[in-house]
Amino acid sequence: MEKKAFDLITFGEIMLRLSPPRHARIVDGDIFEKRAGGAELNVASGVALMGLRTGIISRLPQNELGTFIKNRIRFVGVSDDYLTYDDDPRARLGIYYYEMGAAPRKPTIVYDRFNASVCGLTMDDIPAEAFSSARMFHLSGISLALGTRDVAIQVLKKFKENGALISFDVNYRANLWGEDEARETIKGILPLVDVLFVSEETSRRMFQKTGELQDIMKSYAQEYGVKIVATTQRTVLSPRKHNFTSVLYSAQQDAFYTEPPYTNIDVIDRIGSGDAYVAGVLFGLLKYGDPQKAMQFGNATSSVKNTVPGDLPSSDFKEIDRIIREHNATGPVSEMNR
Repeated sequence: MEKKAFDLITFGEIMLRLSPPRHARIVDGDIFEKRAGGAELNVASGVALMGLRTGIISRLPQNELGTFIKNRIRFVGVSDDYLTYDDDPRARLGIYYYEMGAAPRKPTIVYDRFNASVCGLTMDDIPAEAFSSARMFHLSGISLALGTRDVAIQVLKKFKENGALISFDVNYRANLWGEDEARETIKGILPLVDVLFVSEETSRRMFQKTGELQDIMKSYAQEYGVKIVATTQRTVLSPRKHNFTSVLYSAQQDAFYTEPPYTNIDVIDRIGSGDAYVAGVLFGLLKYGDPQKAMQFGNATSSVKNTVPGDLPSSDFKEIDRIIREHNATGPVSEMNR
């Protein structure tokens, strides 16, 4: 693949996450912990931490909250070359509130993200050279559900025209848009997508597909020309214990890849674990061009992300490589890193 300035560029809203202290309730707490987050930033940071060069296209308010986010972006190794800033007095950063669950109480999310500064981003804010600067471009359905839809689709098309591979995570959120609107919008871009991330539930409910999972995954390649289709498989034993694996289909090899699940994962914070999976798969594809390695890196990065607080991943290549080797080991492994 042609050498370019960036291995991956993403587009999307970057948010402020506010959470009450562990297991406290939003309705009766007095303290919130702040963190940076957002699906596309989570993906860009995960790939960057593994050693590839990534950037993000977004818009932040020109104030202290915007500076906090910019600093976090730089800290996780993601380029801020294509960030723009909103100096309007009404500029705002989207917020979401996250309350951790404890069985039988489920985790809860409350959004306060409409009319955020990113919704004012235009094509004129993005330098023309950006569209030819990346080997791959990644977008999620969350960006299509918000006020960034038109620009997001234009950006995707520009990257495609300039030879980038296109990665798309459906990431359907029912509290952001309806199934009919989502289905018709996403169907319009699927012919441009090379790597597709879609859950079995979304395939069956939102895309209204039926049959065996493998047949459903293969149908995206047959109907739209998608090259790689990935579906995660999470078993929630309780809010604190999960099992996790995935299935990945390669149209080129006409083959499916999976592995035994990571079991009894200690879930400290599951937010961002889906994005960590995307990051691991994209790293495996960009670094090795190997669907099996991509599946393994995706499973490992997602599983370990559950064990750390916040949206953003924190694992480098060395840690993930060790976790993969231990997951596939047949004998005893050390219980401590030393």
